This record gives sequence, structure tokens and C-alpha cells, in this order.
Amino acid sequence: MFTGIVETLGVIRKIEHDQTNLHLYIESSFMSMLKIDQSVAHNGVCLTVVEINENTYKVTAIKETIAVTTIGLWKVGDVVNLERGMPLNDRLDGHIVQGHVDETAVITKIEEVGGSTYFSFKYSEKSKHVTIEKGSITVDGTSLTVVSSGTNTFSVAIIPFTLENTLFKTYKVGTKVNLEFDVIGKYVTKLMQVHLK
Repeated sequence: MFTGIVETLGVIRKIEHDQTNLHLYIESSFMSMLKIDQSVAHNGVCLTVVEINENTYKVTAIKETIAVTTIGLWKVGDVVNLERGMPLNDRLDGHIVQGHVDETAVITKIEEVGGSTYFSFKYSEKSKHVTIEKGSITVDGTSLTVVSSGTNTFSVAIIPFTLENTLFKTYKVGTKVNLEFDVIGKYVTKLMQVHLK
């Protein structure tokens, strides 16, 4: 379980292909605090630490994870948002994030307005997921509030601190990102679909 509050940025130092799996070696500032079998969110993707080396730790992504996330696009040298699992006795500063990416989206517009930066996104027209204004959305592991919501589109406003301390400072129109929709919204959507059958 995560909060969507990015702790630090990590750098991908090595990628190994192993049949349908990918082994990723990540360098981060919280290396000394990690343990084998811990969960870490990488751009919102929950992956388990399976090995700790002197300068990197290793996680493995399976075929299913690669298929629904941006992991297959990652390259050596890429920077990723990182968050360790949430302690149960800590504040929930973002929102409930599972680290289970639902699908990807593409950035369609970036605009600076009154000290904030607005990012607009579009996701699959076949998607079963929805956003609502003032609701929660996780973009590449970052907990955000939806500013405006349309059919398979939404926008968020990023404050300067978040812009500077996450991957948002690197995004361009056309960048592909991971989305995790609000878990409560997903249950409501599913229940409505079952009830209307």
C-alpha cells in the first residue's frame, strides 16, 4: 500500500531480459533503508526488492505488468519516481494507492497558469475507468487531484514543488504515463456494471 507521495527519484542502471520477465537494477538515495522482499512503487508500479547490491537494488517485472504499464519503454539511464510502502502508523498524505497500474495515458497538453502547471491526459476510449472532478488519480505514482474530467480525458494542476521533485519536470506532450484510478471509484464502477446487467 502506498500514498502517492513520491519520496525520491531513482535511476535505472541496468536492464536484463529473462524470458518474458525484465530485471531492473535501480540506484536510489534510500538504498540503505531497503530490505529484501520490500515493496517499492516505480512510477506507480509496485515491484518487490529481490536483491540488494552495493549501488543498486533489483526488482523483477513479469509479462502482465509489462503489458499494462510503461515499463517496456524504460531504458538504462531513465529516471523514475520512487515510493516505499506506507507504514500503517503514518499519515496518509496522498490517497490510498495500491501500486497496481490500470492502464497508460498520453499527455495531450501542458500549460502554465497562475503559478501552477496544468497537464491534460487522454487514455483508451475502450477503458472502463472514469475520473471525477476533485477526485483522486495516480499518475506515474504521484497522487493528484483531478481538476477537470471528460470522457477518457482529465487534467491536473501541479504546484511548483511537485513539478521540481517528480518526473513532471521532464514531461512533454506525447509522453506516456502510468495511471492508477481511485480504488473506491473502481469498486463503484464495477458494482454498477454488475447491477445493470
